[in-house]
Amino acid sequence: MSLELKKNCKYALVVPTSMGVRITPVNAQPVQSSNMFQMQATSAETNVASISSYLGLPVKVLTTFVKDSPIAAFIKADLRARNMEYEGPEVPQGNPWGYRHQFNIADSGFGLRGPRVHNDRAGEVGRTLNVKDFDLDRIFGKEGVQIVHLSGLIAALSSDTSHFCLEIARFAKKHGTLISFDLNYRASFWKGREKELHEVFTEIASLSDILIGNEEDFQLCLGIEGPEAGGENIEDTMGAFKGMILNAKRDYPNVTVFANTLREVISANEHLWGAIVYENGNWHEAPLRKINVMDRIGGGDGFVGGLLYSILKGMTSEKWIQFAWASGALATTFLTDYAQPADEEVIWSIWKGNARVKR
Repeated sequence: MSLELKKNCKYALVVPTSMGVRITPVNAQPVQSSNMFQMQATSAETNVASISSYLGLPVKVLTTFVKDSPIAAFIKADLRARNMEYEGPEVPQGNPWGYRHQFNIADSGFGLRGPRVHNDRAGEVGRTLNVKDFDLDRIFGKEGVQIVHLSGLIAALSSDTSHFCLEIARFAKKHGTLISFDLNYRASFWKGREKELHEVFTEIASLSDILIGNEEDFQLCLGIEGPEAGGENIEDTMGAFKGMILNAKRDYPNVTVFANTLREVISANEHLWGAIVYENGNWHEAPLRKINVMDRIGGGDGFVGGLLYSILKGMTSEKWIQFAWASGALATTFLTDYAQPADEEVIWSIWKGNARVKR
């Protein structure tokens, strides 16, 4: 079974998401000690899509906005600057205690002081994402989409968003769009909804062509047996990682590509970074290599973005993991949660370990 990209599509990549903003202390300081913050628009799914949008592929964002909100205006301007189209309803705020875009308050850490993240999602407008607000027949049937990327973060936000992601997966499959699903388990999202979400994630995974996650994601979302999260040295448990992916392939035979990032943290600014991709019985590995980290948030999204871009561009499967590994490493050199590649060459230079000046 191979990946077959649909032809004559308006969009290479579509991502459903809940947009918010991140505020980060300047100069790598912790939140409680800071009085100056930098604000950026962010979401895991648009982090992924940024690799394709900066490198010239047509990308569309399906989301929802707070009507007349200056934060919504800030987000829209940011998406336009990233070469992304967007579509979604404008939801009235209601009152000062009504809807808003989520705030992610996070520092970058430094040295042996790890980063800390505080999510403030009360009243998050993205939880209202509803299938009735989008013409999926038009998007997937008339306009056409080559890959839709779904995230467990959105699928678990609310009952509405769970149904929204499930319907998108069904429409995508009906219209020949490839489905990428990053499991992205979050315990706080699943609390009290374990049975419901397990059923939703299981169906989306069964429809997917590309399935992405770490050892915790596969085990807690889908019940796949695998290595203990945060356990022994990654290289010593590589066999268990591969066994977990083979178990997932057994349970989800329609999935063509499985991907798993690998990370060991030496300090906030120095990681060992690697990955595994399994496709059609072939293993592709990016061995753990040391990378320097300015801000780790978004590194995994950069990996997924590079993987999807390399598939969309028709690269050979051996190159998928190389481009994806380097895209993730590139993302950790930016203060934004997403990489902003100038061209493919900057990504390939990272894979080759070439940091020489380009004039």
